[in-house]
Amino acid sequence: MSCCKIVTEKAQQVLGWVDERFPLTSTYKNHLAEYYAPKNFNFWYFFGSLALLVLVIQIVTGIFLVMHYKPDASLNAAGVPVAFASVEYIMRDVAGGKFIRYMHSTGASMFFIVVYLHMFRGLLYGSYRKPRELIWLFGMAIFLCLMAEAFFGYLLPWGQMSFWGAQVIVNLFEAIPVIGPDLSIFIRGDFVVSDATLNRFFAFHVIAIPLVLLGLVTAHLIALHEVGSNNPDGVEIKKYKDANGIPLDGIPFHPYYTVKDIFGVTIFLIVFAIIIFFAPEGGGYFLEFNNFFPADALKTPPHIAPVWYFTPFYSMLRATTSDFLPYLWAFVTLVAGLTAWSVRNVWVRRLCLVLVVGVYWGFFGLTVLGKTKPLFDFAILGIHIGRGFDAKFWGVVMMGGSVLLFALLPWLDRSPVKSIRYKGGLFKTILTLFVVSFVLLGFLGTKAPGYAFFGLIPGGPVAAVSTILYLAFFGLMPWYSRLDKTKPEPERVTSK
Repeated sequence: MSCCKIVTEKAQQVLGWVDERFPLTSTYKNHLAEYYAPKNFNFWYFFGSLALLVLVIQIVTGIFLVMHYKPDASLNAAGVPVAFASVEYIMRDVAGGKFIRYMHSTGASMFFIVVYLHMFRGLLYGSYRKPRELIWLFGMAIFLCLMAEAFFGYLLPWGQMSFWGAQVIVNLFEAIPVIGPDLSIFIRGDFVVSDATLNRFFAFHVIAIPLVLLGLVTAHLIALHEVGSNNPDGVEIKKYKDANGIPLDGIPFHPYYTVKDIFGVTIFLIVFAIIIFFAPEGGGYFLEFNNFFPADALKTPPHIAPVWYFTPFYSMLRATTSDFLPYLWAFVTLVAGLTAWSVRNVWVRRLCLVLVVGVYWGFFGLTVLGKTKPLFDFAILGIHIGRGFDAKFWGVVMMGGSVLLFALLPWLDRSPVKSIRYKGGLFKTILTLFVVSFVLLGFLGTKAPGYAFFGLIPGGPVAAVSTILYLAFFGLMPWYSRLDKTKPEPERVTSK
């Protein structure tokens, strides 16, 4: 008997021993070799695997950074915060430390780039539609965890923008009625951003959020493999199977898509390496220049703004002023009125009618007419309470609610087709306006409040209009998705 044959038999015996105690082979078959994916995936489907790759990069580089980082806000002998000095030590004295730190900081931005593109692919091809609602909800929970992870990690370098950015964001929680002041103190661990805040954020960034994130990613993948992947046609490949139960329009994920993903990973790593070696600061967007100075509670930067991936939502917060609120309530009234007119559920209709009347009396009757008798006591009571909140509170609601709106997409989209390939010009136009408004909001969020395009067009009104367009994409979707002229979906996936 040859040596190779003996080694093969021993390997099979070891594998059999493992399979008796752990589902190794069955897991490999169910999720790789015998998991059938649609055969018409295009480049938009790279970004899911790339997100998993960047997650691994962030975890590995984070482990090496934690070996040398010290979450201590006290000053050392040189008068520099220990946390800031430890980051400088990693950059200057640790072998490969500069490379690892830039991998981690650049990886944070690349993470959000691939996640945003991954989410946009879901918008294009209706990946949130039945039966993938739970996959989408798990994905949104992952997105929220990523935002929390990035926010907590943003403070750790203890630079100027880290300190003051955290100060501004945490102070926003004070706008929440009743519990706001206590909640902001709980988050900071002190009355101001201090050493307690740094240690608290460090614990969340290194331990708590990554554990939740890994669990959600696992649930996301399990749910995906349970119902199957979507495709550019929006056609369910499990509808047509051969005698062995194999989808006629599917191919095994391994080796076909593993090889394809390796190609995407290669291109991504080339771009990633170019950024790390030649432009790790990303022009001040990946690493702000003010963050290369130690935190100083007595010296406020001239312009405080979050990292670029938060700026669209931060821009909506800034756009929500007292002058903007009437336009916002007018839009809410429009959506509530359309809902009351089109929904058959009597309780939903009553709730929407109360909201419409409440907004009307609150902003016209109570403000202009003054002594007009209200028609609905509950509506007026709600408006009295609502008008007691200032624009800052509604800005916080806007910032948080604009993120959560994505989770409602499975129930807002009423189109008879899933994929944009078969949707009409109405949906494509509104989706384009949504993307443009999102990009404009992100750009304006990086600029000072008084910014003007070309020195002529003030950014404030542009942000306000972009905010309404952003909300209209979600709020009016139940109606424009049904009015849109669609093409019939094919029975089988196409090769286009």
